[in-house]
Amino acid sequence: MDDSSALSIRPVRTRRDYRDFLNLPRGIYRDDPAWVPPIRLTEPGEYRPSGNPVLARSEHGLFLARRGERPVGRIVAYVDPRFNEYYRSRIGFFGAFECREDGEAACALYAAAEAWMAERGMDSSRGPIHPSAECWGFVADGFDRPPVFLSPHNPPYYGALAEAAGYVGVKDLLAYEADARSGYRIPERFSRFAALHASRFPGLATRRIDPGALDRDARHILRILNEGVAENWGYVPVEEDEMTSVLRRLRPFLDPDAVWFVEAEGVPVACCLGFPDVNVAIRRMRGRLLPSGFLRLLSVRRRVRDYRLWGLAVLPAWQGRGLDVLLYMRLFEALAPKGVRLEANYILEDNLRIRNALEKLGMRPVKTYRVYEKALGR
Repeated sequence: MDDSSALSIRPVRTRRDYRDFLNLPRGIYRDDPAWVPPIRLTEPGEYRPSGNPVLARSEHGLFLARRGERPVGRIVAYVDPRFNEYYRSRIGFFGAFECREDGEAACALYAAAEAWMAERGMDSSRGPIHPSAECWGFVADGFDRPPVFLSPHNPPYYGALAEAAGYVGVKDLLAYEADARSGYRIPERFSRFAALHASRFPGLATRRIDPGALDRDARHILRILNEGVAENWGYVPVEEDEMTSVLRRLRPFLDPDAVWFVEAEGVPVACCLGFPDVNVAIRRMRGRLLPSGFLRLLSVRRRVRDYRLWGLAVLPAWQGRGLDVLLYMRLFEALAPKGVRLEANYILEDNLRIRNALEKLGMRPVKTYRVYEKALGR
């Protein structure tokens, strides 16, 4: 191997390094029609503490692999103190992994991230979990489907690269689909369920989010999520700054038909959060918001038929009473006139309660994401 193809792994320190770190995926996915490029206007801030609430609280390192002068791979390693305090663990995370089909480069990137974590006292490495984009796992099934907003996409060989570096799958997350234009309808028996439910719980009511009181309703969502899914694998209570970051991304595209609450005597006890899949527009614009891209994004809400169900939670005292099914029915009934294709993710593989509910509602699994883990020091 000549000098021009020699492999090096170095921390990202210079402006050139950072530019190459950001631009690397564009070369990897150049011929992939399903890939959605990041928004060029906002991407540079995603890997800096000033623009990323997770990295603002977490020690982190960015690494870039080069062959000669050519960038061939990248990875972010970070230690989230809030996660480790919550679980009393010593787990480091990796994310933003991208690499050409180069096993040597991939193994070296993982080794650099693991060494960085071990120096900080971590005993295992878990990922990919992107520190800013809410992307969990490598796609393990469903590669031909474009990713919905805030979900990952990758070439089929990424899982094999991780396994070659000693990682094993620790949890699968599933995506379910309901497509109104392909004939999907909520099964008739659930109309009877809704009527029976109303007679059994007369104090319950459903409502859409109120765009005029968004901050108030955001606090309701934060409270219900933190209490309702506290037992889910890998979940850490969401802080207000993180919820603000998510809502900042979603606010311009908010569709009140896609965000619902169940209230008991006027107090929210369950919620679901959906939004239009703006990736449809971002993919067409190739990530460029200027000069007119932002206006095109704003028009998505009126025209898009692809939606994502991002979160659904019920307070513990109200679980087991069918509120999750009721929320889903309200959501889909409100969106159905638009002929939507609704994707619900991430559904934990062992969350049988939610999986059974979605499958009884006639939704079908269409994609699998896999999170990997490796013990350090072995």
